[in-house]
Amino acid sequence: MGEILLINVSGQDKLGVTNAITQVLSQYNARVLDIGQAVIHDTLALGVLVELRISAQEKQTLMNAISATAESLAINIGFQTVSQDDYVHWVDQQGKPRHIVTLLSRHIDATMIAELTRITSTQGLNIDSINRLSGRVGLSELMTGDTQQSTACIEFSVRGIPKDLSALRRDFMDLSARLNIDIAFQRDTVYRRNRRLVCFDMDSTLIEAEVIDELAKAAGVGHQVAEITEAAMRGELDFKQSFARRMALLKGLDESVLAGIASQLKITEGAEKLISSLKKLGYKTAILSGGFQYFGRYLQKKLGIDYVYANELDIVDGKVTGEVKGTVVDGQRKAELLAMLAQQEGIALEQVIAVGDGANDLPMLSVAGLGVAFRAKPLVKASAEHAISNLGLDAILYLLGFRERDKLN
Repeated sequence: MGEILLINVSGQDKLGVTNAITQVLSQYNARVLDIGQAVIHDTLALGVLVELRISAQEKQTLMNAISATAESLAINIGFQTVSQDDYVHWVDQQGKPRHIVTLLSRHIDATMIAELTRITSTQGLNIDSINRLSGRVGLSELMTGDTQQSTACIEFSVRGIPKDLSALRRDFMDLSARLNIDIAFQRDTVYRRNRRLVCFDMDSTLIEAEVIDELAKAAGVGHQVAEITEAAMRGELDFKQSFARRMALLKGLDESVLAGIASQLKITEGAEKLISSLKKLGYKTAILSGGFQYFGRYLQKKLGIDYVYANELDIVDGKVTGEVKGTVVDGQRKAELLAMLAQQEGIALEQVIAVGDGANDLPMLSVAGLGVAFRAKPLVKASAEHAISNLGLDAILYLLGFRERDKLN
């Protein structure tokens, strides 16, 4: 084994820096063991770890040549000899599990990063790299300070095994609540950027409404049904029982109101961008809903969803009977449908993403490779591995590692 040298380059970014440095190294048959480069606001940071099998005199000549090249480019250069013990330790680190920590917010400040990295370091996780996935902050936002519709995301690649995974997740959840941010912690595996199917709940996930509540308002029983809906979504009532009670209150509703309610449904922030991006990436999408097929099909046509499974309203002589046809789509049924679609598409469950907000979404969130509680009730948020509460649905793209500059729209 030869001598190992770490070369650090910094300064104003300009064309040809990496080429100039490696051209000098190539004259000495240097073996590149690692290389990394980052540019922040036109400021370059480049590191090259090389093995040299040359004499001490040749090494000094090499370093002088690199220093002269750096001076001609008006950049800074530094050299550090790496011992064999340090190199072995570095290689050993490569075998440790890698995780991705994603920080999501309307804007990101130093306090958020300081608190997040305090938790990771306390848990023994070492940061390998930090990347901004969101777009650059515009001048108008800096001038006005208005971040209501902005998105900000920083991704941390960390290595190691958490000392206490439960404590780590608890600390991240507490930090999220305290600073109004979202933090996702996931294992960095081959599946992360190889998901193929996304299954969405519909009500309060893809749309900003509970359709059954809107139907109840039209039937004049809005308050009664809304109370039952809230209790069910919080997990206080069994879904099938609560669903039957709500449906009974809709008996006699005229079928004509359905089209009007559908036309007024408000699509959730980021839903259209997310689904159009997923389609371009070749993903399949599905609605698995405890709501109603009529509205699911409406969204399918509007957004380009591939599959829809929801409850079929029973209508006789133009009136809602208070019953549904076929099997009720409850939480367990959603999980079964997700598994069925994965098998149908020929993919593993690890390649499926599930997104929902209510207690009846927990079964499908738990079986999917990536389960996301979106603007969820407290019970659901606490039970799910991942949660997004402060941004739109398109923030899910960040969890997959996509950058704003990928320009998927």
